[in-house]
Amino acid sequence: MHRILIADDEPHMLKFIEFTLRRGNYEILKASNGEEALEVASAQKPNVIVLDVLMPGMDGVTALRKLKADNDLKHIPVILLTARGYTLDPDEAKRAGASCYLTKPFSPTELLSQVRELAESQA
Repeated sequence: MHRILIADDEPHMLKFIEFTLRRGNYEILKASNGEEALEVASAQKPNVIVLDVLMPGMDGVTALRKLKADNDLKHIPVILLTARGYTLDPDEAKRAGASCYLTKPFSPTELLSQVRELAESQA
């Protein structure tokens, strides 16, 4: 079973994403900020990480850069989530190491599809 790490500081968004991804029969790991996401990723080695950009403390882009700098974690694909109104340059996202990014509100079907595609590419 694939493990998916979700990192978001908004509890309702964390639950929404978890509910969405459970439809794909994934094991769900959760973190509420960038530091916690790095700790969980290091300990659990998820197949895919869904990372919110705007989080207190360490933001998602900083966490992504740290993940990609770690030899044990750099292979894990990461989906960045951005809030509407927050513009993330697609080139900046790619340079930081994101596999893709979605803007909130996003289609649950699209998120599930992206996670499935990335998880299967890891098999």
